[in-house]
Amino acid sequence: MKTVKFNVAIALSTLALTAFTTACQDTTAPTTEGETATPTETPEDSGGLKLGSLTPSTGDLSSIGQNMPVAVNLAVETINACGGVNDAPVSLVQEDSQTDPTAGGAAMTKLAEVDKVAGVIGAFASSVSSAAVDVAVRNKVMQISPGSTSPVFTERAANGDFDGYWARTAPPDSYQAPALAVLAMKQGFTKVSTVVINNDYGVGFEQEFVKAFEKLGGTIVNKDSPVRYDPKAATLDSEAAAAFAGEPDAVLGVLYAETGSVLLKAAYEQGLSEGITVLLTDGVYSPDFTQQVGTTADGKSIIAGSLGTVPGADGQALAAFSTLWQEKTGGEVTAFVPHSWDAAIAMMLAAELADVNTGEGIRDNLRAVTNEPGEEVSDPCTAIAMIREGKEINYQGASGNLEFDENGDLAGSYDVWKVNDDASLDVIDTVSPVEAL
Repeated sequence: MKTVKFNVAIALSTLALTAFTTACQDTTAPTTEGETATPTETPEDSGGLKLGSLTPSTGDLSSIGQNMPVAVNLAVETINACGGVNDAPVSLVQEDSQTDPTAGGAAMTKLAEVDKVAGVIGAFASSVSSAAVDVAVRNKVMQISPGSTSPVFTERAANGDFDGYWARTAPPDSYQAPALAVLAMKQGFTKVSTVVINNDYGVGFEQEFVKAFEKLGGTIVNKDSPVRYDPKAATLDSEAAAAFAGEPDAVLGVLYAETGSVLLKAAYEQGLSEGITVLLTDGVYSPDFTQQVGTTADGKSIIAGSLGTVPGADGQALAAFSTLWQEKTGGEVTAFVPHSWDAAIAMMLAAELADVNTGEGIRDNLRAVTNEPGEEVSDPCTAIAMIREGKEINYQGASGNLEFDENGDLAGSYDVWKVNDDASLDVIDTVSPVEAL
């Protein structure tokens, strides 16, 4: 299996972010590095497809989110280079969610009601997507998240709340939490405590993990008094103390980078974390996070030896996409970048098949271009050319096989990552949730 390693030099991509996204604000045409953006007609004038992105360039998840708008813009550039969608260039409006539900909800309102986009790639934080999705549904805007993994969305989709205007290219935590439970048991951890950020992502993951871990025979030390911290709290000393109490073998931390680093540093400073392994998730899969946590007196990462899971990328298109990414940004593919690319490509392919540039058209044709039957194809330009020729396709993405179910979910693979002594991250294995499902 191919795995995606997180590039420590994420700062390289920030340069690319500036070059790519500056050209995308306010419906300007996407450009490559070094080119000057020029205004284009809006889809209302030209009939072209108009998309938006809603990703965290700032806030608690910015260390992971900065590359997402770059990937979305690159997808739009790629499709425009091979003729656009429905005989016109695709335009893109990019918004920063700020990892904040209020800001994210306002940004979605702007995208849907002012910019009149047909689809939005985002959000990343589940709490932001929760704030944004009802706005999208009300305005018949298709929303595909590259990383909102809360099980809440599956439940709401099954209840008919979204009318099909929701999907995600990262699998839900109803898969990832059991995968992490399997990893914990394989490591010999039979007693685990939990501490989570108090939002849809943290609480949803916690509940799925507890269910899976107990099914495997494990014990949740603080099941009757779960630790759920306020993301706006000034200090987290008491939460750290509660999470590491009871002599657990390991502590599951479902965290965001900025606040999570404060909590784990507090545990270390109180002498609570010695000899206890920390289990982590995709929300902190970033070297920025490990560096924020800090080092011991001898320069070793405070959380060296910590283990985590993250949705992997092993799609047929990964190799070609990685080459393109290297050419455009000078860096390696980082977490959730393939998922962002796939969300944008799938949206544009669906619009092409629909032969209309509307959210309804994307919704009604998304599974037709990504699911069986159809000829497997991984190159976006080949895929859209086949659609124009009237052929059925089964798009194979960079993140994996995009086989969406009726709730907009898909299954996925999980990479196991480890924090090294020098605070760098390495993917060391893969794990499946099957044993705990």
